[in-house]
Amino acid sequence: MRRLVVLSLGAAALGAVALGAVIAWPVGSAPAPIAPVGNVERGAYLARASGCIACHSDFAGGGAPLAGGAPLVTDFGTFHPPNITTDPEAGIGDWTAESFAMAVRQGVSPDGTPYFPAFPYPFYADFSDQDIADLWAAFQTVPPVAEPAPPHEVSFPFDQRWGLKLWRAAYFYDPKSGPVEGRSEAWNRGRELVRGATHCGACHTPRNLAGGRDLGAIFAGNARLPGGSKAPPITPKALAKGGWTVPTLAYALASGLTPSGDAFGGSMAEVVREGTRFLTQQDREAMALFLLDADEASEDLASDTGPAKD
Repeated sequence: MRRLVVLSLGAAALGAVALGAVIAWPVGSAPAPIAPVGNVERGAYLARASGCIACHSDFAGGGAPLAGGAPLVTDFGTFHPPNITTDPEAGIGDWTAESFAMAVRQGVSPDGTPYFPAFPYPFYADFSDQDIADLWAAFQTVPPVAEPAPPHEVSFPFDQRWGLKLWRAAYFYDPKSGPVEGRSEAWNRGRELVRGATHCGACHTPRNLAGGRDLGAIFAGNARLPGGSKAPPITPKALAKGGWTVPTLAYALASGLTPSGDAFGGSMAEVVREGTRFLTQQDREAMALFLLDADEASEDLASDTGPAKD
């Protein structure tokens, strides 16, 4: 009996040490200085493509641009997209370009706290220093709003931020948005947007019980989106079966109208309204070309979905 007690105490001590190590384990790394000069116009375009305005603005509730978005109701709790205006207290007005880069590409706040993955930072991991500089320049033009967004409503154990370190180790994958040799410039531009900035896979890929994306079913659809909505499959096969073509898909990304004359609803309507309709026709066609895999060069999309961890 005494031996059992000693063993139990030893196991508890080891568990406490392991827990302490995880809590103390730092995440992220300080980026090198962001040297490029930012282009405001290009940054505003990238912010639209990336969903920054759609997520961080509660226009339906009468909120100011980027002052905090509508709540996202999930199985893990309700997340409130934060104020990212230039207010130094309620927003990001006291950040630097480097702390902004760390947040966007690594999902880590200036004080080293990991962000909840309701923020789709894994899709932005391949943003270049020029991308970051452009975004940062654009955000500097946003008028400050002094009211902070409400705190997240997340219950135990999901409110324990240290647990996100384990989540990141398991599910923070590189977006693999870089160019593929042998494919056209348009197809590769579509890949860059779809896998990166526009983060289509955030909604259109199923997730497991921990909220990690199923990399074996990229773009296969998701029946459990925040708020109870669904995202249909957008694999080349599913899109072709649905009668989509490059012109009709590009048009839908601009108008929200489907080939049948129906209109997108739910979160996809917001994506079009606040995001893709502002893209160039060339970029929308590139996204459609990639999603339908309609490039003249033939490649099995599934061969390029392996879990390359960041």
